[in-house]
Amino acid sequence: MADTRNGETGSRRVQQDLLDCTRGYTPLPGIPDEFLDAKGEPREVWARFFDAFSTLAPGEIERRFASADQHMREAGVTYRTPGDAADRMWPLSHLPLLIDEAEWNQISQGVAQRAELFEQILRDLYGEGRLIADGALPAAAIAGSSEYLRSVSGVSPPGGQYLNLYAADIGRGPDGRWWVLNDRTQAPSGAGYALENRLVLSRALTNLYTSMNVERVAPFFEAFRDSLRGIADRDEPRIGLLTPGNLSETYFEHATLARYLGFLLVEGDDLAVSEDRLHVRTVAGLKRLDVLLRRVDSNSLDPLELDARSMLGVPGLIDVVRKGGVAVANMPGSGVMEARTLLDFCPA
Repeated sequence: MADTRNGETGSRRVQQDLLDCTRGYTPLPGIPDEFLDAKGEPREVWARFFDAFSTLAPGEIERRFASADQHMREAGVTYRTPGDAADRMWPLSHLPLLIDEAEWNQISQGVAQRAELFEQILRDLYGEGRLIADGALPAAAIAGSSEYLRSVSGVSPPGGQYLNLYAADIGRGPDGRWWVLNDRTQAPSGAGYALENRLVLSRALTNLYTSMNVERVAPFFEAFRDSLRGIADRDEPRIGLLTPGNLSETYFEHATLARYLGFLLVEGDDLAVSEDRLHVRTVAGLKRLDVLLRRVDSNSLDPLELDARSMLGVPGLIDVVRKGGVAVANMPGSGVMEARTLLDFCPA
């Protein structure tokens, strides 16, 4: 018979460490708890977290968190909410939200399904229009939206994708299930901040990331970069990230993504239309730009055809899109899917 005393001792130690870390913890009544299950027992993923976390001395924990905060300050990880006059430091939670593999797979499959649904709806709205003709979508909700761009109706985007990047705000409901709170189809934010969060915390808590086999985010960014390269019509495409500039609430993220993905960070004044192509201005003259990842809203992209007051876009850009001279991600007009009036019709 095998000697199990060491295993039992280790198990008792883990349980004691968990008790020490969570002493006094009480869930709120009537609300699903992330840490404790319905029986009041710690969920497995959190037990493993505290097992690894408890190996660090209190002073070491404080030192590592202080190092993470210092990195955020030195890297200038900032954001602004509408109405703010000054930048705010990005709030890094020292305690991560843990989602186990099975639950994450369910979330990712649901979000992917939702993205595909929106892709199909956009393809129909700017194409055949069968959903409106058949009464599946109300014509008034589409025609009355400022995000529906008639100027690109009938235009097929290079590569056939309207949504190159989709994001969803999600939260756990009172029934314990995850719900989509908002859809982001215009020019989704957040990926750059998620990247920065992961880089900082993985350095501060290396042992946790190793022992818990945390899902890597690098493959997502690699696949995204490759997908944008794939929609260009030449082998070595030049890709730019269009930003409103350093007055944007999320300018830090724009710069982070451009640097990490190897894209040019450009503003509207850096670009020009010539011979049905989009170009970037350089000291050596105009250089063709093949793909434009936009962080500017659709209506601000072209003052000639859309909002004439816009100082953020490029005159003539929409005409270049119609002629296939540049791929814009996400496709102008994709923001129509953010209209909350459409949510009731999506299940059908």
